[in-house]
Amino acid sequence: MNEQAAEQLPDDVDTLKALLLQKQQRIRLLEEQILLMRDKHFTSGSEQASNQLGFFDEAEAEADAEPPEAPTTASPATTPKKPAGRQQLPADLPRVRREHDLPEEEKICTCGCQMREIGEETSEQLDIIPAKIQVIQHVRKKYACKACEAGVKTTPLPAQPISRSSASPGLLAQITVAKYQDALPLARQEKIFHRIGVDLPRNTLASWIIRCSQLVQPLLNLLEDRLRDGPIIQCDETPVQVLKEPDKPPESQSYMWVRLGGLSDESVVLYDYYASRSGEVAGTLLSGFNGYLQTDDYAGYHAVGAEKGIIHLGCWAHARRKFIEAQKVADSKNKKSKGKDKNKKNRPSKADIALNYIGHLYGIERKCKHLSPEERYQLRQAKSLPVLNKLRSWLDKNLPGALPKTALGKALFYLQKNWEKLCVYTEDGRLNIDNNGAENAIRPFVIGRKNWLFSDTTNGAKASAALYSLIETAKANDLEPYDYLRRVYAELPQANTVEAIEALLPWNAKEALLAEKRALAEGGEG
Repeated sequence: MNEQAAEQLPDDVDTLKALLLQKQQRIRLLEEQILLMRDKHFTSGSEQASNQLGFFDEAEAEADAEPPEAPTTASPATTPKKPAGRQQLPADLPRVRREHDLPEEEKICTCGCQMREIGEETSEQLDIIPAKIQVIQHVRKKYACKACEAGVKTTPLPAQPISRSSASPGLLAQITVAKYQDALPLARQEKIFHRIGVDLPRNTLASWIIRCSQLVQPLLNLLEDRLRDGPIIQCDETPVQVLKEPDKPPESQSYMWVRLGGLSDESVVLYDYYASRSGEVAGTLLSGFNGYLQTDDYAGYHAVGAEKGIIHLGCWAHARRKFIEAQKVADSKNKKSKGKDKNKKNRPSKADIALNYIGHLYGIERKCKHLSPEERYQLRQAKSLPVLNKLRSWLDKNLPGALPKTALGKALFYLQKNWEKLCVYTEDGRLNIDNNGAENAIRPFVIGRKNWLFSDTTNGAKASAALYSLIETAKANDLEPYDYLRRVYAELPQANTVEAIEALLPWNAKEALLAEKRALAEGGEG
């Protein structure tokens, strides 16, 4: 330290001690931030907490409360193993029989007698036929009267997904699924088509995508109604860059929002594009909804979550992540201290104790996964509430001494701030412990964004939202996206009534699609 800096220090010892303590806390905070940044960039993105088996006695002394009676991590002995050996190929795939017979001279036994067939031995290989491009010719017969020559009659062409276009429902379904399910940008699809001898420029593909999104809007309107009829909506959002967003620079961020909900047997996933992440957007997306709203702690949801008729749930997965970060910091410090004193026994950190409680809550959820809502409610009341009460007592004891800006402090204060919302899930067996459903629903978009990076226009971003909605809703209802979209693109142009459009909702179309798949497997025309 130079003389000028030394002269600026206060002379009072108590003031110097306070200043030193402040600097030490600052250094500790910066060290934690560096550790977490290194961990984020150079280690696995798994949220798996470190195994802390056998620390329960020490945890009990630390928490002044009995911790969960057993670790939540399943031991290898209790984990079901996959059958050894090659797995059977799916029975519903068509089979092509190829017979391999002995030459006639080898069918003579060494004793001179003719050998007889007594059976056969069958082995199977999986084969694939590359994509086949074909041209569908729509031939319409023309009729005229030779007697009066009044005119010519021709049956009208059935309504097509894109009028006066060479794109069939099957081709449009393939392009849509390739981009929004398989994350293949249109530029890459253009090259794939070129390799098989078809010239489809990417601007043509982009135009078709936008036209398809406009076509399916009536179906999306019905899905919106079904979403709001359900008792629960989960929400999440993620950034997206749109180059030609009005009144915004190209490098600015816009947002793709996702909502997940519906009835128990009708899952709905809806994407919506908006230029901002403001609470006004959340209010628009949830206006008129009455029921449970589950989100993370983003402030944009606070206002709508406080509205009459809405009960706001928290997300235990987000609370858990913060303690995992605190655990990484604690583990790093333990390694350093153990390096100085190899005989030192590491006590469980406060993050370890919190993660153990949270892990036990998730263990209870695994047990009640296949129960009815009423049975799930009863189990949570009997098992989850006692764990929550112990965790609450532990939190009250450790919160006063926590430094708010440290990783542990952030985790503890997050838990304190969201405690009431985090406990709501125990009040209704239909509710989830976390918001992972919405996060899983938005993950395909995040994966796709890594490939195509940005949207050129707002129309393109809105088209993406519409088609992601149909694909993810189809998947949520156990439908194969290509089969479902091909049917939607083929039948929606001819659907002139609400009943006809409702027949194309995923849960209504499922039986017809399964019948079509069975027919194809049996060799029929489908």
